[in-house]
Amino acid sequence: MAAYSRGLVAPPLDLTARGAAHWPRPAPRFHAIRCCCRAQPEPRRRLSKPAAVAPERTEEWRVDGNKPAAAARGRRRASLTAMPSLPFPSPRSRRQSKQQEFYPRCTPRGPAPQSRDTPPKRDTGIASEKEWGINLLDEAVKESGTNEDGSTWYRESGDDLRENGYRCRWARMGGQSHDGSTEWKETWWEKSDWTGYKELGAEKSGKNGEGDSWWEKWKEVLYQDEWSNLARIERSAEKQARSGAENAGWYEKWWEKYDAKGWTEKGAHKYGRLNEQSWWERWGEHYDGRGFVLKWTDKWAETDLGTKWGDKWEEKFFAGIGSRQGETWHVSPSGDRWSRTWGEEHFGNGKVHKYGKSTTGESWDLVVDEETYYEAEPHYGWADVVGDSTQLLSIQHVVRPPGVFPTIDFSASTPPSDEPPGMPHSSLE
Repeated sequence: MAAYSRGLVAPPLDLTARGAAHWPRPAPRFHAIRCCCRAQPEPRRRLSKPAAVAPERTEEWRVDGNKPAAAARGRRRASLTAMPSLPFPSPRSRRQSKQQEFYPRCTPRGPAPQSRDTPPKRDTGIASEKEWGINLLDEAVKESGTNEDGSTWYRESGDDLRENGYRCRWARMGGQSHDGSTEWKETWWEKSDWTGYKELGAEKSGKNGEGDSWWEKWKEVLYQDEWSNLARIERSAEKQARSGAENAGWYEKWWEKYDAKGWTEKGAHKYGRLNEQSWWERWGEHYDGRGFVLKWTDKWAETDLGTKWGDKWEEKFFAGIGSRQGETWHVSPSGDRWSRTWGEEHFGNGKVHKYGKSTTGESWDLVVDEETYYEAEPHYGWADVVGDSTQLLSIQHVVRPPGVFPTIDFSASTPPSDEPPGMPHSSLE
């Protein structure tokens, strides 16, 4: 229970919080399309460092029988306590070498690898290359050993070559305590081939003596799109944690896609459970690079007693003209349903049509004088991701012999889809 309260899970969804994507209501901090749609975009949500729900606020996420209790508005920072260092002590090597610049656990014939594996944090998006600190050796290594306290460790690395110029440099390391109650594993890799494809990635997992377990995967890819011939960079992260003391856990998948002409797609799917409560969240953003913007969010939660509630919205804009619409709903254990729907039509001339209704008899339909605000461009785009992907771009592929050309299987690919992918399977469900 103690380890779980350190951050393996946070309370369920707060429908009053602003979520991963910005709330669709106009706000003074957005730029006005009437003034300049290319003004400084307001960096409300950088996926690498968003706010998180504080684990210590678990008691605020309770159902009063009619509506979900709302946690305090505003951003909250996760107060996670890192898992204590796992018992893999080992004396440092006295020998100085050129490998000193690498992490101690990656130095061949050196000290035993030390685990830095701790439970991943919720709502932290996609980490940067620097945060992962991937360093691969140029030589094959295969080592293992036992420390003075009985814990064991291993470390190995290699360089795999296949047809079509495929190359994969990799490193694996891990260890466990003498009784197997604590364990950690981590893998790094970089891949490339003659088509120009490059990939940098990492995966780690672990468990502690209290039964908590976790898993995390991170990857970024550079390739040439077969349909547009444009360079693309894609970044993704998957994270999962599970409590060993109670029925609780969570799963998240984040992704970002960019091309050289400004096309951008971002999104996330999340799922979590804390004893009798479960919650889900999905959101997405799409910029076509020519002025069209689509954003959407869908959140819902339920309890084992049958109470359910949710909130969703969507906005579409192009050249100052567009629409917003949404719904908030609630279902009681007896099956009684309440909902409120709303919508906005923006005509691009300072006039906005607002309408809506609810199951309790509310309704409105009016036209008002109002500026149209929305983010016409992503706050983090192609130039930003290129600047932050120096390690990915520096991956060296195998030299292609003269007269030999890469094999491209166009039949295996499909045109890119603007639709968000389906909810990924989570073993927590």
